[in-house]
Amino acid sequence: MSSPGDNADIFHTIDNLVAEERELRSRSAAKHGLETDERGRLKALEVELDQCWDLLRQRRAKAEFGEDPAEASVRPASEVEGYLS
Repeated sequence: MSSPGDNADIFHTIDNLVAEERELRSRSAAKHGLETDERGRLKALEVELDQCWDLLRQRRAKAEFGEDPAEASVRPASEVEGYLS
């Protein structure tokens, strides 16, 4: 995922990713599972969504503390997926 320009761009990306994720999950339910490539794409979507939400959190934190939100960047999947709830 490239670093979108502003929060509206990020939300637009999230909307598109969620729509694709729902489509795959719907097909999974209808077919009782997904093909290997579909499962891979679903995992990639989940990672991209996590990266988008992380980017939004970074941007909001920077804005809150008087920093430039545009300096936020997409973190590697290995970092974002390693967060504990």
